[in-house]
Order: sequence, then structure tokens, then C-alpha cells
Amino acid sequence: MTEEAVGKVSDFFAHPVVAGIDMLGKLKVGDKIHITGHTTDIEMVIASMQIDNADVTDAKKGDSVGIKVPDRVRRGDTVYKVID
Repeated sequence: MTEEAVGKVSDFFAHPVVAGIDMLGKLKVGDKIHITGHTTDIEMVIASMQIDNADVTDAKKGDSVGIKVPDRVRRGDTVYKVID
């Protein structure tokens, strides 16, 4: 299993539980991601993404997206796309 860095967490919102991510690569709905940091280790499949409160199916380098996450993430955590 290979991982490719595709973003950095820029913000976290507790209600709803959403991570703001600055994209360094490409992601789309259905991709498996791994978010890691000092105390973070989450693997999940992206169910939905938003840019400026509008649903999108994919994101590219330079975009800032919001993704629902199952647990707390922290600013600076790295987002990896899992490539099988």
C-alpha cells in the first residue's frame, strides 16, 4: 500500500466534525485517505467534499476543501491519498 501526500490540514471545526484542507495534489469522492500528525492517525474513505459550502466531487492543487472526518484532526496534519 502506497501513500502520496495530497494536502495539509488548515483548520478544524468541531460541529460538524470537518477538516479544512489545503490541497497539494488531487483527491476525489471515494478516495481512501490517511491523515497523520503528532497525535492523529485516521484512515477513511471520502464520502463528500465541499469548496465554499458547495458540494464537489473532486479537488485539485491549490483548492481549499472541507471534508467530514470521524475524529479530531489538528492544523498541520498531513493528508495522504492511499494508493492500493
